[in-house]
Amino acid sequence: MFGLEDHLAQRKRGCLDGHFLLAMPSMNDERFERTVIFVCAHSEDGAMGFILNRPQPLSFEELIESLDLDSEKRRDADKKRKVGISECARDFPVQFGGPVDTGRGFVLHSDDYMTESTMPVNDDLCLTATIDILRAIKDGGGPVRGLLLLGYAGWAPGQLEQEIAANAWLSCPASDDIVFDRDHSAKYDRVLSHMGVSPAMLSMEAGHA
Repeated sequence: MFGLEDHLAQRKRGCLDGHFLLAMPSMNDERFERTVIFVCAHSEDGAMGFILNRPQPLSFEELIESLDLDSEKRRDADKKRKVGISECARDFPVQFGGPVDTGRGFVLHSDDYMTESTMPVNDDLCLTATIDILRAIKDGGGPVRGLLLLGYAGWAPGQLEQEIAANAWLSCPASDDIVFDRDHSAKYDRVLSHMGVSPAMLSMEAGHA
């Protein structure tokens, strides 16, 4: 598997960058059954992306508390209300991003938040994987739209192409509205609709929308 940050920083955009992958009925890995994946990088070196329809039981507030981002002074002052966090951050979505590096967090977000460590994914979305963006979100200065994803999905060189050829995935250009949709249970069918595909039309034959 390749290094995520190095690959994104040095890559040229691949044909599946900024695309959705939709798990087909022929998917034989239960970890990806009925998953919607947003592809952040695809090249001859491999591919990586994030599962978008697997929520986490952990809240953003609980995550911030576990990371102990507050200073001693802030922790003492906020002891009675658990953690100093902006109201808008309390509902910031935390999701399972994939089975690789599940202890790492990545924020996929709108392009209104940029730092030196922020990496553009496509024309509208960026990825930031430093602690600074968590502090910014906590304090109300983060991106307007975003997802905190724990872990990611990765493919070795040629692996994703083989899986698509084996009819494991259907692909189509991504929609930001679906990326940030909070209704996880409906996201799979929303992508099908975005492709113009009826669930009844899904078959064991390979295809691309």
